[in-house]
Amino acid sequence: MSLSVLGSGAFGTALAISLAGRGPVTLWSRTANQAQQMHETRENSARLPGIALPEDIAVTDDIAEATKAETVLVAVPMQQLRRALQDHAPRLCGKTLVACCKGIELSSGLGPVAVIKDIIPDARIALLTGPSFADDIARGLPTALTLACDDLDLGKALQAELTTANLRLYRTTDTIGAELGGALKNVIAIGCGAAIGAALGDSARAALMTRGFAEMQRFAAMRGARSDTLMGLSGLGDLVLTCSSDLSRNYRFGLSLGLNRPFDRHTTVEGVATARAMSEIATKEGLDMPISATVADLSHGAYSVTEAIQTLLNRPLKEE
Repeated sequence: MSLSVLGSGAFGTALAISLAGRGPVTLWSRTANQAQQMHETRENSARLPGIALPEDIAVTDDIAEATKAETVLVAVPMQQLRRALQDHAPRLCGKTLVACCKGIELSSGLGPVAVIKDIIPDARIALLTGPSFADDIARGLPTALTLACDDLDLGKALQAELTTANLRLYRTTDTIGAELGGALKNVIAIGCGAAIGAALGDSARAALMTRGFAEMQRFAAMRGARSDTLMGLSGLGDLVLTCSSDLSRNYRFGLSLGLNRPFDRHTTVEGVATARAMSEIATKEGLDMPISATVADLSHGAYSVTEAIQTLLNRPLKEE
C-alpha cells in the first residue's frame, strides 16, 4: 500500500521517518515555505532539528499529491482536525484514514475517530496512539503503540503495514477506549506538571496520577470503553510517560503554571481544551471528576496552584 502523512509537525514527521524504512512516504505540509525548506535541507528544523529526512520521504504542500496514497495518516492537532477534514474531504473520501492525534473536540465532545466518521463517513478509519515522543520515534528508538480499528481485518492489515523496525503496534477494536486514553492522560499531565512546578513533591504527583487514572477509567466506562484498554499502552502507558517527562508539552505547560511562568503560546497543548470538554461532559452526565475539573479551572486562570490543591485536599473523605 502507498502511504502519506498529512501534517508536518513533530509527530507527523517522526512517523514519516520511521515508515520510510519500509518504502516511499509522502509528507504533506500546509505551507509551501516549510515544504520547500524540508525538501531542500532534508530536515524539519522547526520541529525535529538535527534529524535527517530519508530520501524515501517526498515533502509537498500539494494536497492532491499527498492524497494519492491508499493509506493516509492524519497528524494534525485535535482542535484543527475537523477543519482539515472539511477542507480536503472530496480527496479523502473512501480512503483508509489513520488518526494520529489525541484529544476531545471542544465543540462536539468527540474524539478523533468520531470526528472523521462525522465528516467522511465512507472512510475506513483507525487510530494510532500510545506512549511516544516524536524525537524518540524519529531517532529510531524502540516504541510501542496501540492501533485501534473496529474493523478487525483492516486492523490486522494496518498493523502489518505500519509496524516498522522501531515501532511495534498492538491491535485493539476498542477505538473509544484508545482515543479516550490518549486524550484524558493529557489533562492529568497538566496537573502533575503543576504539582512539580509548585514544589509539591513526587508524592503529590503519584497521588494525582493514581486518582487521575481512576477518573479516566470512570469517564471511559461511561462512554462505553473496555476497562482493559485503559490498562494498556493507550491509557496507563501513555499516562505514565506524559506525567513524568519534560518532553511532554502538557506536562511542561503544567510546570509553567506551577512556576508561575509564561508558556510558549505557539506550542499545542491539547490537554487544555480536553480538560474543558471533559469537565463539561462530566457535569452534564453527573460524573465525579474533581481533578479534571480543577485542571480545567487552573488552565484558564480561575485558580492558582495553591488554591487548586487546597480545593482537592478539602474534598470529603471517601473509600478508594
